[in-house]
Amino acid sequence: MTEARRRAKDSADDAAAAGAANNSDSLYARKRSMVSRLRRIEGQLRGVQNMVEQDADCEAVAQQISAARRALERAFYEVVACAMEAELHGAESLVSARFAGTKVARILAKYG
Repeated sequence: MTEARRRAKDSADDAAAAGAANNSDSLYARKRSMVSRLRRIEGQLRGVQNMVEQDADCEAVAQQISAARRALERAFYEVVACAMEAELHGAESLVSARFAGTKVARILAKYG
């Protein structure tokens, strides 16, 4: 292998390693963000429970349930988007990317 090809290969290996590290950092950040989002939703639901126990106004309870439901829906779509990105990034060809898209579409149809 010539010196130029060896340097090009080393550079490509370094870029791949950096990309994997960035991807790992990104996944960690997304996971941390999702856990925080779910904890906020959990807090909202505890608040709703307290409102019911304290005989709060039904409209106020409904408003808080609606807010928690919307937050949960946003969390759901964030998870689906994450699944889609993971499937597409792992696809080795156009055919496997189409299969990945179909898989995510089935998740949306089944749970969305």
